[in-house]
Amino acid sequence: MFRRRKGDPLEADPDGADESIDTDESELSEDADVASAGGDVDGDRASGTAYDRTDGPFDVSEVAEDDEVPRLDIGGLRVPLYDGMELRLDVDEPSGTVTSVTVVVAGSAVQITAFAAPRVEGIWDDVRKEIAAGVSTAGGTVDEVSGPFGLELHAAVPPEAGARSRGLTPLRFIGVDGPRWFLRALYTDVAARGGPTAGPLDAVVRGCVVVRGSDPMAPGDALTLVVPSDVPQGLERTGGPTEATPDRTKLPPPRRGPEITEIH
Repeated sequence: MFRRRKGDPLEADPDGADESIDTDESELSEDADVASAGGDVDGDRASGTAYDRTDGPFDVSEVAEDDEVPRLDIGGLRVPLYDGMELRLDVDEPSGTVTSVTVVVAGSAVQITAFAAPRVEGIWDDVRKEIAAGVSTAGGTVDEVSGPFGLELHAAVPPEAGARSRGLTPLRFIGVDGPRWFLRALYTDVAARGGPTAGPLDAVVRGCVVVRGSDPMAPGDALTLVVPSDVPQGLERTGGPTEATPDRTKLPPPRRGPEITEIH
């Protein structure tokens, strides 16, 4: 696990989120465009309002060599580093491969995964349908919402067997289509409700750089992530592998069961 030392404050969502992290539960904006998951999940593409990546996340070809944003290079992803954040690498225990990265700020978390995608078209429209179907099958609820990254899904799923919580667990899924890649972010805890409390984690997702590479890959294959050998200045490595914690969503794509090795 890695922990960012103080010095570079985590900026809030440039689209209007507060700079401070509000730990109170926040509700969706009254003017949010909420639709049933069973409705038209292709609305962003059909209406021409697909998410504009001008402010990120970025393809590696879109970032200048002299870009001064400190980022942790983990192979297929470069994750921005801010004061007060913790970063964990999620590892598939049977294979030992890194499948995603989880960033924690003030008790809320976002799990970020990058996948290969077709050269011509994105896959977020199809992925939304798969996620919505998976949530419904698990006995949860899901709404399609117009958020800062375009159409996203706000879900609530039953707790796993043996879990202490008895209520539904809130989850927020966003997806961003890039050139030959797709980025999925899964928010948990308070930030899963969206709004200003999600601003710091939104800023992390927006600052990510995807390194797709030129190797041929099937759409939906996860990009290769690695444990970094060099730790940037201002970042502390604290601890190593810990007891594995299964991915509680178990939703596509792809159907993996990533375990978590913590990197603070």
